Amino acid sequence: MPTKHREGDVVVAFSGKWISWTHTVVAYAAFIGALVVGISLHYYKIVQNEHYGYPQEWFPSVSATIGDRYPERSVFQVFIAITSGPRFALVFLWYLLTARPTSMLPKFIAGVGLFRTLTCGGWTYVTSTDDHGWHDIFMISYLVATVPWTLGCLALSPPNPQAIKYRKIMAGLFFGTLVPLVYFFIQHKVHKVPGAYTIYAFFEWALVLFDVSFDAVTALDFDGLELVVKDVKGTSRRQEPLAVQKVLEREKDKPVGRVFGGRFSWDDSVDALADVYNGFVFWSLLTSLGLSVWYFPLWHMGLSGYEALVMCTVSPLLLGPRVIRSLLVQNQRIVHLLSLVGLAAYLIPSPEYRLFAVSFGVSMSCLAWVTTWLSMRSKPAALGAKISAWSIGLIASSIAKFAFQTSNPIWPIVHSANGGWNKLGLALAVLATLRSTRKRMSSGTVYVPPFAVSPILAGLGIGGLIFGLHSLLSDSSTMILWTWEGYPVRGPLAVPHGAYTIFFMGLGSAAGPFFPDFAVSMPLHCVASIAAAVLTFTSNWTAYYAGLALATYLMALIPTLISSAITQGAAVTFGVGFLTYNIMVLAHVWIVAYAFVPGGPLMRERTDYVMTAMMLLICAGLLSAEWLSRNQRKPRGRNFKQPGASTFAFAPSLKMRAYHLYVLVALQLLAASVAYLRFPSYNYKPYHGDEKVITAGIWTVHFSLDNDMWSSERRMRDVIKELELDVVGLLESDLQRIIMGNRDTTQFLAEDLGMYVDYGPGPNKHTWGAALLSKFPILNSTHHLLPSPVGELAPAIHATLDCYGEMVDVVVFHSGQEEDAEDRRLQSEFLSKLMGSSPRPLILLSYLVTKPKEGNYHTYVGEVSKMRDIDPSDWDRWCEYILYKGLRRVGYARVSRSTITDTEIQVGKFIVGAPEGSDEIISEDQIPVGQRFPELFKGQGVRGHQYHVFNEPRYFN
Repeated sequence: MPTKHREGDVVVAFSGKWISWTHTVVAYAAFIGALVVGISLHYYKIVQNEHYGYPQEWFPSVSATIGDRYPERSVFQVFIAITSGPRFALVFLWYLLTARPTSMLPKFIAGVGLFRTLTCGGWTYVTSTDDHGWHDIFMISYLVATVPWTLGCLALSPPNPQAIKYRKIMAGLFFGTLVPLVYFFIQHKVHKVPGAYTIYAFFEWALVLFDVSFDAVTALDFDGLELVVKDVKGTSRRQEPLAVQKVLEREKDKPVGRVFGGRFSWDDSVDALADVYNGFVFWSLLTSLGLSVWYFPLWHMGLSGYEALVMCTVSPLLLGPRVIRSLLVQNQRIVHLLSLVGLAAYLIPSPEYRLFAVSFGVSMSCLAWVTTWLSMRSKPAALGAKISAWSIGLIASSIAKFAFQTSNPIWPIVHSANGGWNKLGLALAVLATLRSTRKRMSSGTVYVPPFAVSPILAGLGIGGLIFGLHSLLSDSSTMILWTWEGYPVRGPLAVPHGAYTIFFMGLGSAAGPFFPDFAVSMPLHCVASIAAAVLTFTSNWTAYYAGLALATYLMALIPTLISSAITQGAAVTFGVGFLTYNIMVLAHVWIVAYAFVPGGPLMRERTDYVMTAMMLLICAGLLSAEWLSRNQRKPRGRNFKQPGASTFAFAPSLKMRAYHLYVLVALQLLAASVAYLRFPSYNYKPYHGDEKVITAGIWTVHFSLDNDMWSSERRMRDVIKELELDVVGLLESDLQRIIMGNRDTTQFLAEDLGMYVDYGPGPNKHTWGAALLSKFPILNSTHHLLPSPVGELAPAIHATLDCYGEMVDVVVFHSGQEEDAEDRRLQSEFLSKLMGSSPRPLILLSYLVTKPKEGNYHTYVGEVSKMRDIDPSDWDRWCEYILYKGLRRVGYARVSRSTITDTEIQVGKFIVGAPEGSDEIISEDQIPVGQRFPELFKGQGVRGHQYHVFNEPRYFN
């Protein structure tokens, strides 16, 4: 019956808190109901995982409980459907409660709440069995949206101390649970620890409880709302400031308040996105230069002359003459647009002309950015915003490589056929450039250099900083691979820990502008120098923690060092800066390429020299910034203001900084999502498990650049898959250097082919690389640097695999050069003893540089090593060899390389648990079908790959 209520008639009235309670009860009923039904009907099935079952695992995870089993899945879906009504009402009431006419935040949080509700329905009703990809997309979207929803609700909390208290508790518990959740998931997935998944399950259930409980706190706020429509206490009309407004009011005279105060502007947010994308383009171009240059000495086997193009980065020297400087400042848009020639270089087939286009693009990009900073040097706020966008652009570049398995999708070595997004990247770059350069900036008041400040020192600091950013942070896995020591895993992995690197880069980028004096302090520099030393000389987690500290420090330095340098004469500081950067890049190459360059032995294996020089150069920049701060002179001109060290990175009007930070947060969420999506499954199976066959291959991949200067990892993937290789050794595989693009082809191959991977000796071990990919679990692996008193270091991996329940050793090895005979002799003796000492079956996948049955061949194949040649009758070999012991050799094939590299693929087939057999060659029809090589490569083969030398595989009795 209708009743009278205050000033109007209502059909029914009830407190808004019942929306919250209904939502809480029904949501809990969905999860708990599914748990009860699942335990009652399918207990042993839902506690079973890919590694263990009952009794090692005795409590089911959320995903196992609500997954694909009937009827628990149906129970969960029914209650979640019921929850949707109260959920939408809860989001709507929260918006009414927090909406303010001057604030955009309540609208944004309401949108997030709706999006989160819809994605919950997505992963609930689209199971992983229905569509694994969309299920993961909905789940990740829901988890990512939980972050702004939680933080937004905290910020918008009405003045209810009890509700705020409980919200903070639940939010803290929720985010705190993520740490052990991830830890025990890795213990289960990577280390396969019995019982770890049960502990993980408890934390997963706790996460659900805390998530629902956080929203249940709204009952305390909704108690003041009465439905229908009428608000009996006026809570939603109150004008008391929200929690976030109180914070900003309290901090209004501090950096945080000045950055985040004011109204939201879509126009400014688009400007921020455009600036960051332009920064992304700069770093994409710069990181592609060394990669494009590297192709030429690689194929010339020595200096080619094209290396001189690395000096294109010193283009800021053009800013010296006043006429040219004025012309460039007035035409920034043209210079920025000219830099995009580097992105369009992918359209040029010729490697030489493509390199010229990339070099021109990099030259214009360096000039454009320095010109932009120069035009803003009298406007510290605008200058600081542009510098922030440039630094966040580096993070965006690193995330792009993280998402594309260390390849940048807009590099000139990729195109649509091998993973490139060049057209989209170029189109967005044009739009971003037009957007960012639509406002003309003048260079401001004439600059008067302060007393006793050296632009040379500032330039040295810029050179050291850019080198550090490029060499260590342009790829999220670089420092991780510095720390890698093999199996069992004792340190970070490229996935998921690459997201950690990106997070700390973001932390440094966000902190630098707010704490400029601390960021450039000498005590902090000393700490960072110690971190650099720890990263250089140690390994595993210790080295990685030091690397994270160094990453944070380098990113925090960017605002102050660039702002300081730009005020001291852009032509000198950035001309010297990029020249210093180039010298550091060459030194960074010399430490491993010493055998091919003049004066190489002076830098042989001296990463410590390079790291020391980098930190000393940065110290020079810090001294310049400090002197500039202390020795200010009275400026000429009534309106001139000379900024101090703190104002280089900060100024009163910095609203754009807030939008850049919003972009940074979005990028961090993207990185976390990529880490989740890329997490390996570790459920790999060999191609012919029923036959107990191991198909093993060796290939020298020439640093994943094909004959025409295109990235070759996808072509490599195709032929490895078609050859059905269970185990493959890759040589010349260490790409984690500036000249090789800081890449790691093994990540792409391992994830796409479903294989375990050992990267081999890291980039700080000064080799050209040796890597191992395996369908079989790698139980243990040890990295060796074989004796090399004269020539380049010879890397080796000695791994033990679990092959059908039996332990089998695999050694991947690259010997020294032909010219270094003594090196090769010592290496052959070392390796023969290593192989002979193994009591297990063993396969050697190698690059030996010897003729069959001559010289060192007899050391590798002899009584000490106990090894046998896979085909003693094959006289036409020099580099690649496959040797074995303790296994039955079934077949041997040599497959042509096409245009991927300069070396063929050699492949052997072995049977585990069978005697070795004889060297008698037999016909293919005497071999079971499951033990034969693929028919695909017979005759003309496919895509330039065919059986060659013998024109068919060989099989043995």
